[in-house]
Amino acid sequence: MNTKVKVQLSFMMFLEFFIWGGWFVTLGTFLGDNLHANGGEIAMAFSTQSWGAIIAPFIIGLIADRYFNAERILAVLHLLGAVLMYQMFNSVDFAGFYPYVLGYMIIYMPTLALVNSISFNQMKDPAKEFSFVRVFGTIGWIVAGLIISYVFLWDSPEARGEGMLKNTFLMVAIASAVLGVFSFTLPKTPPTADIDEKVSISSILGLDALKLLKDRNFLIFFISSILICIPLAFYYQNANPFLAEIGMENPTGKMTIGQASEVLFMLLLPFFFKKFGFKKTIIAGMLAWTIRYLLFAYGNAGDLAFMLILGIALHGICYDFFFVSGQIYTDSKAGEKFKSAAQGLITLATYGFGMLIGFWVAGQISDMYLVSENMHNWENIWIFPAIFAFVVMVLFAVFFKNEVIEYKK
Repeated sequence: MNTKVKVQLSFMMFLEFFIWGGWFVTLGTFLGDNLHANGGEIAMAFSTQSWGAIIAPFIIGLIADRYFNAERILAVLHLLGAVLMYQMFNSVDFAGFYPYVLGYMIIYMPTLALVNSISFNQMKDPAKEFSFVRVFGTIGWIVAGLIISYVFLWDSPEARGEGMLKNTFLMVAIASAVLGVFSFTLPKTPPTADIDEKVSISSILGLDALKLLKDRNFLIFFISSILICIPLAFYYQNANPFLAEIGMENPTGKMTIGQASEVLFMLLLPFFFKKFGFKKTIIAGMLAWTIRYLLFAYGNAGDLAFMLILGIALHGICYDFFFVSGQIYTDSKAGEKFKSAAQGLITLATYGFGMLIGFWVAGQISDMYLVSENMHNWENIWIFPAIFAFVVMVLFAVFFKNEVIEYKK
């Protein structure tokens, strides 16, 4: 892979995740402050990510893999996304906002697979080359948060009171248009599937890998993966509104500590795998969710602000030790024939159905502990996912039998 292509792919990844991080982190805060949405409505908005994850395989499996170059589909989807994002910027109530965010996430979620496909197609050794390109996506997410908090100050109490947080959608609309146009210049990535080959719904959704559930350990891991997405959804949906509501300065910028932590613990993951094994690594990830939510429950923006920062910084352990470890475990169990199907099945179960349930539960709990307009009893809200994550951890620890899984770099 030459330098020009490497720069192109890195810039593509940067914009791809700049776009996602530029509006999704502050979505709950925007909906509550500006559109006066309740917990249930905010849950509906976040659930569009899950609907996008469920629908995405059809777009990739039926269109991208069979008829058109991946870079052209990426370009069209991001140009359409720019239009929908601009409409979200102009929305004045939740009823008008929801159709656009639903349409946008159905369009955006397939692009996550497309940028990977375009990258892998240009690499001779993805195991060595992909991490360098992918890290620019994390950098893009971080830069988006820093711009919101420290450059434009859109998440400050004064700016939020003036409705300035909606400018995140305009910023992302511009970035999406830029990536849409830029995608036409990316290296050609032609379709890989034979258009005459019959395609089935089960193969598109990864359901061919359901036979792996006959393995008791994999079944326990599969169920645990779905259940742990319930407390996971609380972080995505409630963390930014929580930090903003209790008065933490620059909440969006401070949340980028979580992405920096993600990079660090990704590098440490091979060591933990070798030293402690798969089961203990997964348990550490689950325990981190419990500790994080307890820190959120009992911390504050004053003398206990360090507890909130620590809770954010645990994101690397929470995400990498469970989800990345889970991907490695799934890959090792599937075998060559079902590798792709198994990963698709886990993605559908977690980001699709698991998160869909989680967002709904988080919305119900948030409404249950609404004290007054835009004021919540956050201690009680965070205790729920803390206990839930702990219970899932205990069940996994008891029923999952330890087995040796090799980590391959």
